[in-house]
Amino acid sequence: MKVRELTDWLEGEYPGNMAEDWDNVGLLVGDDGQEVHHVFLALDLTEAVLEEAVKAQADMIITHHPMIFRGMKKINNHDFTGRKVLSLIRHNISYFAMHTNYDVMGMAELSADYLKLKERQVLSVTAETEQRPQGLGRVGKLPEPMSLKECALYVKEALSLNDVRLYGEPEQMVETAAVCTGSGKSMIPDALKKGAQVYITGDIDHHTGIDATAQGLAVIDAGHYGTEYIFMEAVSRKLSAEFPELKVSCARIVSPYTLL
Repeated sequence: MKVRELTDWLEGEYPGNMAEDWDNVGLLVGDDGQEVHHVFLALDLTEAVLEEAVKAQADMIITHHPMIFRGMKKINNHDFTGRKVLSLIRHNISYFAMHTNYDVMGMAELSADYLKLKERQVLSVTAETEQRPQGLGRVGKLPEPMSLKECALYVKEALSLNDVRLYGEPEQMVETAAVCTGSGKSMIPDALKKGAQVYITGDIDHHTGIDATAQGLAVIDAGHYGTEYIFMEAVSRKLSAEFPELKVSCARIVSPYTLL
C-alpha cells in the first residue's frame, strides 16, 4: 500500500484539525507516494529508536510526540534532529506524528480504559462534534472508593510502572478521578471544576503539586512516558485490525530515567 493510503486513514481516525494550534502533526518527513510494508511505532523518535527501526527494516515510523515542533533553518549532522532527518531520508523511511489530535481522539479514552473509570466525562473540552464533545483527559468514578495510597498503587499496577509520585494524604479516601496523560498540570483547574478528588497525570513539579493539594486535589504523578507509552500497543492493535497485510512493530518499552 502507499503511504498516502495509510495517512489518509490516520487523518480520518485522528483528524489533524483536532490538534492544538502550537502542535505539529501529520507526515513530517517522506514521500506519500512510496510503498509502505512495515510500520514502526514509538512514543518519541530518539536516535536509539530510529536505529531500532532501521534494524527492523521498517519503511514508516509513527510516533506520538513530533520530532519537529518548529521551523528548522538547517538540516545537517551537527545536531540530533538534523541527524535524524538525514537518517530517515537515507533509509527511505517516512515519518508521521499524531500528538494532541491523538490525545483528543484516542489517548483520553484509552487512559480511562486502563483505569476502568465509570461515568466518564471529557475533562477539558476542545471541540464540539456532531456525536459528542471531544477534548483532553477524562474524569469519572474509580471502580470502587479507595485510599489515596491504594489509588496510587492501582495506577502503578494498571500501567505496569516502576514508580509513581503521590501528592496528598495517603490515607484520604478518593472515588472521583481525573486523568490526562503526558504533561497535564495546565488542566488542574478543570479537574477541580469537575469535582475530582485525585488527578492522575505526569510532569508535576514541586509547586504545582503542593498548590493542587492546598486546593483539595490530590495528585498522582505517573510520569510523562509512564502515562503515554500505551500509545504504541493501542495503535498497533488498530493498524493490524484495519490493515492485516501490514507488518506493525513497536519500539522497546524503556523508561527514559533510572531510579537509584
